[in-house]
Amino acid sequence: MCGIAGIINSGPADDAVLDKLEAALAHRGPDGIGRYQNGACQMVHTRLAIIDLEGGDQPFVHTHDDGGEVALIANGEIYNNPELRAHMGDTPFKTRSDCEPPLFLYLKHGTQFAEHLRGMYAIAIWDANAERLVLARDPFGIKPLYWAQSEKGFAFASEPAALVRSHLMDARLNTDVRDTLLQLQFNVGEETMFEGIHRVAPGETLVVENGRISERHLIEALAPGGPVRTSRGRAVDELDRVLADSVGVHQRSDVPYGMFLSGGIDSSALLAMMNRLNETPVVAFTAGFPGTHVADERALARELARDQGADHIEVEFGADDLWALLPRITKHMDDPAADYAVLPTWKLAEAAHAQGIKVVLTGEGGDELFGGYGRYRAQRRWLFKKNMYRKGMLEGRGVLRAPDAARKWRRGMAGAVADAARPGRTSLQAAQALDISTWLPNDLLGKLDRMLMAHGVEGRVPFLDPKVASMAYALPDALKVHKGLGKWVLRKWLDGVLPGAQPFSRKRGFTVPVGEWIAGRGGDLGARVAAQPGIAEICDADDVKSLFNDPGAKAGKAQWTLLFYAVWHQVHFCDADAEGGVFDILH
Repeated sequence: MCGIAGIINSGPADDAVLDKLEAALAHRGPDGIGRYQNGACQMVHTRLAIIDLEGGDQPFVHTHDDGGEVALIANGEIYNNPELRAHMGDTPFKTRSDCEPPLFLYLKHGTQFAEHLRGMYAIAIWDANAERLVLARDPFGIKPLYWAQSEKGFAFASEPAALVRSHLMDARLNTDVRDTLLQLQFNVGEETMFEGIHRVAPGETLVVENGRISERHLIEALAPGGPVRTSRGRAVDELDRVLADSVGVHQRSDVPYGMFLSGGIDSSALLAMMNRLNETPVVAFTAGFPGTHVADERALARELARDQGADHIEVEFGADDLWALLPRITKHMDDPAADYAVLPTWKLAEAAHAQGIKVVLTGEGGDELFGGYGRYRAQRRWLFKKNMYRKGMLEGRGVLRAPDAARKWRRGMAGAVADAARPGRTSLQAAQALDISTWLPNDLLGKLDRMLMAHGVEGRVPFLDPKVASMAYALPDALKVHKGLGKWVLRKWLDGVLPGAQPFSRKRGFTVPVGEWIAGRGGDLGARVAAQPGIAEICDADDVKSLFNDPGAKAGKAQWTLLFYAVWHQVHFCDADAEGGVFDILH
């Protein structure tokens, strides 16, 4: 895993710009720096060494007979690297790096090269002869990539903050995106919180010529069409095959790896498969919230780890951690998602780094692909279409000064909803597709990437492998939701390999007790949050204070959203010191 950035312009090379981009992305790649300059192109790569530790430095450069060059930098892992090399015969590879084959795939297939990749990636290629830049991102959007166009040139980076800190773009707040964040807790579409900085869409390949986007290609994450008939027994057997294959390739690494274990279905399935495939004990990390009323998953996780012979490391997160760490967390969540799961994920990544673990496997994608959410069960019963986006987080709370702002986010979701409901898909599949195109890349995966990369740890998601996704999404609805339980096939498989996980029991969903922690400081926090510039321009102070004095659970989620945004705005637009605590920043 790494950081990549660059700029295409007609002016002279500027080492100062690369210095700033490098500094802004240093946390993503603490193991090495690579630079490339050729004609209008300047690129920088910060490396987290995972494969070919000694020889895998980037950029990778191929020189044509006429002297023209093609250069590639990448952030990601290409899991079919060995297979690609075997099929590419006598290609003159210079390294063992998994990110070198895409360069030669581009030379052979042009801008369609990404169709041959199995993995997670954000790739930039400069073709000097054609004078074109090619940017590509994996179909699920596991790895981030952003672009911006200004009078200074066409720029790209792994994180939007790098474009701001290098002064390639000014920090101007996109108020429409802000309004969406406050309602959905994440943003949909191409735009970001920084005006003029855009996301490369999941699965998209952009071709840039003469400083403009000239072509766009898209690789779909999900196969077209509806469910494919199969028996329960055959589905369980096929799941065993594809999961073993996916976990196996996701463990390809030249450095130590581990996993995050919650005790839920998805992470328990990963633990069981990793234990099957590894000769040495799996290293598993679990978070808990002592002294609160939320379900503590550590006891079950501890039992499962003991059953599987795993080395189990427990990490506690409390109110003091929230007040101390939130500014640093928001600094790294430059493309923000106000998802309270960022909190334990930060400490889990910190613990993994402290143990010398550089790669972590996690269960993201399991709910979306196998049908795990409660709203999917409603789709299956055909009684009504339960939409998690039917009401915004702050709608009806009486804190926003402009009521219309509470409804803007619906426009952003409309296109995604229409696209998800494609011909042949069931209502359940449409609900899954909507989450996979919106919430998954822009909340869950963004959170995972930023929190882990802040500590120099790579996150891998075996459920979001194309082979697993193809099998799971095509399952009949009745094999996803059965007898009121989602993820039925995954539960059935887990019951056979790790029954101690209690896969058919009804568990409470994962939550973080932010409401409890905020309630303990509600009066003080309300006044502080209300006074912040980012909040004051959209909310009346008395309404914010009243909200923070409400002890209700629903109010707690709204309080958290405003607190997160207040701190985020202070860090990214008011130059607050992220090393200080919440009460240092919200003074």
